[in-house]
Amino acid sequence: MVGTTHESLHRIFQKDPGLLTKALQKVLGVEFPEPREIAAMNVDLTEIEPVERRVDTLLRAETEEKTYLLVVESQGKTDDRKRGSWPYYLAYLHEKYRCEPVLIVITQSSATAKWASRPIQLGFPGWESLIVRPLVLGPDNVPMIADEGEAVADPSLAVLSAMTHGKGRNAAAILESVAAALKTLDSDSAAAFAQFVDSCLADSRAKQMWRDLMTDIQYFWRHPLAEQVREEGREEGRAEAKAETVLQILEWRGIPVSLSVRERVTACTELDRLEVWARRALQVADSAELFVEE
Repeated sequence: MVGTTHESLHRIFQKDPGLLTKALQKVLGVEFPEPREIAAMNVDLTEIEPVERRVDTLLRAETEEKTYLLVVESQGKTDDRKRGSWPYYLAYLHEKYRCEPVLIVITQSSATAKWASRPIQLGFPGWESLIVRPLVLGPDNVPMIADEGEAVADPSLAVLSAMTHGKGRNAAAILESVAAALKTLDSDSAAAFAQFVDSCLADSRAKQMWRDLMTDIQYFWRHPLAEQVREEGREEGRAEAKAETVLQILEWRGIPVSLSVRERVTACTELDRLEVWARRALQVADSAELFVEE
């Protein structure tokens, strides 16, 4: 289910777009040119047909030579449906904006990182029509910053480190270093980054440790970005759960569900529409009849 961790893992790059360039260059070793300008873009890739498709974060990076579209996907677990969605996203964006798209996947899981880094090859074996090679940021390549001096020197990278590594025996040193780094930032940035870290800490002891460290900037819990992240996570989570209900009803009734129907249901984020489909799922004889009036 989509939640605050999923939202925070990609929204940090909306808060600090330069961090993504830094991650490409320093963490992944990609010779990505330094952008003159980098800006957030509309993440909605919906077509005229009522099939909603969204990327998590989309940034436009202007360099001296060309413009790139940086597609950031937050991935909590393996999901083979993405091996169809990601090539679609890239092809659609290239056609729409005539810019080179770059896919970056961020995860807290080593297993998910290994899965996501596998090339996606579409076409005849040995003569593929399309090959997608995601760039992956995860616990195996994002540096673990547990030194206060290093954290203060690069607060945003220290925050990314805490979001990726904030558990286990090194949690205390990592979180204490980030807390020191946030004190060097303006209050708005410190509040937003503090919320990102909090949202990504799954370990209850680490989360309590972080909240104890944040007692001197307690107001960050009321920061507008914090509430936005929480609300969007709740809304997407409810939609995902309702979509699963629609599919489960069809499966319980023995109604075959085609790939196109499954993708359309799981891509929908409108709770009212999903509620209509759930009621129809109790009566239809064919899964395509869910959308008969649309």
